[in-house]
Amino acid sequence: MIAYIKGIVASIHEDSVIMDVQGVGYEIICANPFVFQTLLNKEAFVYTYHYVREDTQVLYGFKNQDEKSLFQKLLQVSGIGPKGALAILSSVNVGDFVAAVEREDDKFLTSFPGIGKKTARQVILDLKGKLTTMLSLEVQPTTLEVIEATGKGLTDAQEALKALGYSDREIRAIMPKLRNEDTENTDELIRKALGLLVKS
Repeated sequence: MIAYIKGIVASIHEDSVIMDVQGVGYEIICANPFVFQTLLNKEAFVYTYHYVREDTQVLYGFKNQDEKSLFQKLLQVSGIGPKGALAILSSVNVGDFVAAVEREDDKFLTSFPGIGKKTARQVILDLKGKLTTMLSLEVQPTTLEVIEATGKGLTDAQEALKALGYSDREIRAIMPKLRNEDTENTDELIRKALGLLVKS
């Protein structure tokens, strides 16, 4: 198996990057090829997964080990192939996806293309409890902060703040104070959160 490729980013395409390794060009399919834009014509390190079937061989690439690990786990779920796994990775933070699985958030999971209710339940059944251990220390704090917000009111408030354009970092910063609020009313929590965000 090809675990990673270190070489020059020769070109970037809509769904792939071409890596030049001592004169050999490797086409690597990526969820977000343009994350390597700043490394064009420079040396880069790309984590890879060598997907082999009877009729095809494809190299899939990832910027870090967490993305690669999640991709491999998703391939183990019935109903999700490489394209579906890449579609998920292209539109979500790894920590946020893991948190959604841990809190069994069907609504979040079905927001991805090709993921219906049946597949979402299969993802939860197959992966719950198996993803947090694979995360690096860099990703774990984000994930654990979201998982701790088990109250429905708090979870809904988080989603509303994201919809309003606030970043995960901004939301995490005020979570300790929101958890101390003696209410599960989503509207009240949002009002309190907005007040805290304005002050910060």
